Amino acid sequence: MTRVALIGAGGHGLSHRRVLQRLAGEGRIEVAGLCDRRPVEPHPDAPLDGVPFFTDHTELLAVTRPDVVVICTPPHTHLAIALDVFAAGADLLLEKPPVMSLAEHERLAEAAARTGRILQIGFQALGSAALAELCATAPSGDIGVTGAWWRPDTYYQRAPWAGKRVVDGRPVLDGALVNPFAHALMQALVVAGGFRPVTLEMERYRTRAIETDDTTFVRLTGEDGRRITAAVTLVSPVFIAGEIRVGDAVLEYPTDRLRLPGEAVLRHVPGRTGLLENLLDHRRDPAVPLVAPLARTAGFTAVAEAIVASPAPAEIGPAWLTPHPDGNGSVVTGIDALVREVADTGRLPSEASVPWARPGHRVPLGGVPASR
Repeated sequence: MTRVALIGAGGHGLSHRRVLQRLAGEGRIEVAGLCDRRPVEPHPDAPLDGVPFFTDHTELLAVTRPDVVVICTPPHTHLAIALDVFAAGADLLLEKPPVMSLAEHERLAEAAARTGRILQIGFQALGSAALAELCATAPSGDIGVTGAWWRPDTYYQRAPWAGKRVVDGRPVLDGALVNPFAHALMQALVVAGGFRPVTLEMERYRTRAIETDDTTFVRLTGEDGRRITAAVTLVSPVFIAGEIRVGDAVLEYPTDRLRLPGEAVLRHVPGRTGLLENLLDHRRDPAVPLVAPLARTAGFTAVAEAIVASPAPAEIGPAWLTPHPDGNGSVVTGIDALVREVADTGRLPSEASVPWARPGHRVPLGGVPASR
């Protein structure tokens, strides 16, 4: 039976513990061990009774000798731990975002190839049947990505790296688009098919005392002139679940609701392929393709690297903010309408005469593989 270990069992790691509990109950795996730097409380959905617990991942790897490892640690720690996992002879499910740069992407790919290990990246939204149905229609034209959520000030106290640009000398991927809305960007790149971005234009903003952005606008232009425009925020009084629009088609990516051209309303498309289950199936039969291999995520990493390396976000001043009804932070008046407008028109806020907007930042992108 396949022995699976989890590194990063606290916080978001609970979602992986639930999967491990279910698959162990089905007799598909044995849970070899859990690891976290801090104690992890048992949860009714994932008690995992009797599973050994470690505070050092190298000890876990040496003692338990797992066949498969799931890494769910802060992004800036991913590469070093992943290399240790490969050296220990295990296959890997690595949470998104996988690494911090294209150079690290290449190093990770080389290590996986050299050791002959399987590597799946934790973009679980790529297993969506709704996404597959949309891609099957081969949609063409510009793509708009919209999302408007609310995160209180306490969100940026959830971890030592939250809201930071650098931790322990390494950049941190905690901006609105490259963390909370990462699945939206990844899905949009996949929907675009053979899209190869050559330029990135962005405007990043913050409304609170953080080092990164809570509102992000990005316009990607491909070598064929096609554009992906993403407009997302975490300071909205109005909730927009998240949409990917291409032509008359709309995919609401968190809910797997889809509307194709000619359809009047969004409909739920059931079914998501679990990434760990898919990795296990691929181990058993290599003819089963991985849902989220590392190569498929290169475009995302290129965009994330450019965003994180860009100038610090501009502040949206108090004149444009109102207290959130629930307290613990402020929202930007009219931001929900603005993110829709930017995604629909392709015009960034500074090009639409938004009073608090600042000129954008432009970055050339070259040699980035398409995210098919």
